[in-house]
Amino acid sequence: MKAILQRVLSASVTVDQELVSSIGKGILVLAAVAPGDTEKEADALAAKVLKLKLWDDDAGGRWKKNVQDINGEVLCVSQFTLLASTKKGSKPDFHGAMGGEEAKSLYQYFYRRVQEGYAPDKVKDGVFQAMMQVALVNDGPVTLEVSTGPPKEKDQKKPKTTEPLN
Repeated sequence: MKAILQRVLSASVTVDQELVSSIGKGILVLAAVAPGDTEKEADALAAKVLKLKLWDDDAGGRWKKNVQDINGEVLCVSQFTLLASTKKGSKPDFHGAMGGEEAKSLYQYFYRRVQEGYAPDKVKDGVFQAMMQVALVNDGPVTLEVSTGPPKEKDQKKPKTTEPLN
């Protein structure tokens, strides 16, 4: 999975001119599900959202508090376009995103894991596959990219081979 985390003073989602969700101070999470992602990646991303230290402490220490420490809120929004490839031509290629019901199921699992890890009333959601208007007031600005996908082949260590002893 891949996500953009934005520290916000406020954020909201509107669909068909109706406000769906809104939060005050906290984190806006734009999350995408890639082919091959599993509950393991969703669990890792949910934990990262809740544990990343994006706020200063009361003594002025930088990057000391997470969203739970500040009693903040989380707004999760599905956004498959994060996984677009723009390497060829001028039209984005979305084959890097998981499709349909499988993506919806895993995204909803991720959303539930964020709620379970914090407090359901502090975690809000957009509308999967809807055309959404997402408004935010970025705080800082602080914007981070987080990926929890399986390691790429080039990143994996090659297994050691040993000759049998005779």
